Amino acid sequence: MAQTDLMDRPTERDFVEVAKTLAAKCAKQARARDDDDSFVSESYELAKDAGLIDAGVPAELGGGGADIRTLCGILRELAHGCSSTALALSMHTHQVAFPAWRWHHQTSTRDKTEPLLRRIADEKLVLLSSGGGDWIGGSGKAEPVDGGYKVTARKMFVSGGPAGDILMTSAVTPEDGGTVIHFPCPMSAPEISILDTWHTLGMRGTGSHDVMIDGLFVPDEKVAAKRPQGVWHPIFFMLGTTAFPLIYAVYLGVAERARDIAIEIASKRPPSALLRDRAGRMETALVAARLAHAHMIDVSERNDPSAETVGQVMTGRRLVEENAIRSVELALELAGGAGFYRKAELERLFRDIQAARYHPLQKEIQAEYVGALALGQSTEKIF
Repeated sequence: MAQTDLMDRPTERDFVEVAKTLAAKCAKQARARDDDDSFVSESYELAKDAGLIDAGVPAELGGGGADIRTLCGILRELAHGCSSTALALSMHTHQVAFPAWRWHHQTSTRDKTEPLLRRIADEKLVLLSSGGGDWIGGSGKAEPVDGGYKVTARKMFVSGGPAGDILMTSAVTPEDGGTVIHFPCPMSAPEISILDTWHTLGMRGTGSHDVMIDGLFVPDEKVAAKRPQGVWHPIFFMLGTTAFPLIYAVYLGVAERARDIAIEIASKRPPSALLRDRAGRMETALVAARLAHAHMIDVSERNDPSAETVGQVMTGRRLVEENAIRSVELALELAGGAGFYRKAELERLFRDIQAARYHPLQKEIQAEYVGALALGQSTEKIF
């Protein structure tokens, strides 16, 4: 790496400031991307230039060395400018943070994690996740063939798909009564295509289209892990405590942006008890979301993934969801009729915040999961 590159790379302390600058640039395109369902492609180029694509790669491997708390701060700031940019990048970011955690804490995995992390730093690779629809149950078919597997699958909610280089995904093989294999899928392979499916209520710029995998050969040596289908596995304890503070940092940022807009609008009106009541209830919901998210980060920083820590993170995730959504609803009430106009931005934020409902563990499953923990019952198949 050139000396100038080393000097220009953001430090862990100023990454959030870099994100603030990038958010302001992304904000200029946010409305246009929402209006025409187009992907926030320019945001990815800006993120690469700003050092945010490899921010989570350990510094020893050429990356930014940012920890979970710093990465959450980056995504939260980006959401102040463009919700879709922040959410799409959160999917890449958690796919970087996961192998980075393993590199730090499971040194026996470095033969697998280090090459990928170095490539992200050197080549600014964009990783994709196959989303909550591809959760513990797995999806897609992996047919055993000589030397590996032939994979056919349709993966939903692949955020950032148009900018992606590698899809980190899985498929189900009939081996041992149902086994899920995890593998990297090169987006440039001829067996891979992106389907134009992402036409949605909110988060319209994330490019979360379906990806079709049509007969891709995955050699045995490219299979990163195997696990039983349909039950919790240590991989998901690690992923659950790492990924969700990052994803829900975005929704907290969306709620904070809505709050700021509503306060600006309401401050121009004569003081009244009604305005104070609405502002107070909005502030209370937002503080609750902030406290819940802080709890998620605290649990993640214990570096002790388990069924119990997943339960705590998912409880925080539910509380962020409910209070962030409520905060944005109250922001609309506080802004009054002025907030109903598209130019005010609140209606877009109201639509974007709704996506907080749909990530695992959704609230009914979260309640059953933590209820089982409280009762001393098995959570193995609750997902």
